[in-house]
Amino acid sequence: MSNQDQQPPWGRRKKPQTPEEIVAQIIKKVQDYFSEGKKPPPGGGNGDDPQPRGKNPFGGTWKIILIAIVGIVVLSGISRTFFKINPQEEGVVLRFGEYNRTVQPGLHFMVPFIEDVRKVDVRQIRKQEFGFRTAGATGQRTSFDNRGYNEESLMLTADKNVISVSWIVQYRIKDSFNYLFKIQDVEQAVHDLNETVTRRVVGNMDFDFVLSNRDLLANLVKTKLQDQLNNLEAGLELVTVQFQDITPPDPVKPAFNEVNEADQDMKRLVNEAEQEYNRVIPAARGRAERIIEEAFGYARERVNNAEGETIRFLDILEEYRNAPDVTRQRFYLEAMQDKLPEVEQIYIIDEGHQGPIPLLNLNKPPVSAGMGQQ
Repeated sequence: MSNQDQQPPWGRRKKPQTPEEIVAQIIKKVQDYFSEGKKPPPGGGNGDDPQPRGKNPFGGTWKIILIAIVGIVVLSGISRTFFKINPQEEGVVLRFGEYNRTVQPGLHFMVPFIEDVRKVDVRQIRKQEFGFRTAGATGQRTSFDNRGYNEESLMLTADKNVISVSWIVQYRIKDSFNYLFKIQDVEQAVHDLNETVTRRVVGNMDFDFVLSNRDLLANLVKTKLQDQLNNLEAGLELVTVQFQDITPPDPVKPAFNEVNEADQDMKRLVNEAEQEYNRVIPAARGRAERIIEEAFGYARERVNNAEGETIRFLDILEEYRNAPDVTRQRFYLEAMQDKLPEVEQIYIIDEGHQGPIPLLNLNKPPVSAGMGQQ
């Protein structure tokens, strides 16, 4: 069946649907062109016609191969004319190997065989680990391996102590052009800068300060590392710097643990002493203030009494000067009134008697007979 019989009843298609059909049509047209030149004249041959030349068996094959190559080149150029940039990417277009422009996500046009595009994922968060490596994840647990990375983790502090530091750095691409063309090996540059900056920061701090200020250390390393990347025009932006583990080296961990235990005991004793201090000292201060206030009150009372007695004595003296006999008699009666109630037995001695005469105290209750016998 001929090609015309295979066409649809409504006529030939105006253009092929696939690249293979394009190549097939080009090859067919070239074959038809060369076969028309080889057809004999319509009147037939005669004796005057020249003798037919020898036929080259490879001529038609090489022409077909050449046409096929040309078709492939044309199709490759057509396919390279348009390119697509994904939403998370940027495209850097080069013209004759030189930077021309940066394109954003979408469908774009370029000149084939003259321009080339390099796609860069600018939203991917890249990560580098120092002092350890992620071995794998099982379910919700992630295992880490820190063996063989002592050259990265061991650092010297300002007080000449060795410390083991493990940390993670996450970053993304900020400038596609700088990322592609300013530094030959960006990953290695980031790794080397991380070690340099972290060792410099840790080397300027004491051992205890590094152990207890992990967040401050991370922020300081992030700031200095970003400055270094900007100076090198690496085209990178740091997302986070996180220190995973800051510990003394394995050979000195037992001694370090003993020091920590001693430090914890010291803090415990200090807390207990402060608790006892807070309990005893305020009470002692309260008692001291109470004694001082009582002393002031007693002193005030004695002064007031002394002043009152002085005034009373002066008043009595004034009265005594005015009436000495009456005042003297009054003193005697008042004294007897105060002292006689305290006397259990009273004896009256008359001038004419040799012995004392007892005075019966009627105010005192009588003594029972039993008690009298005792």
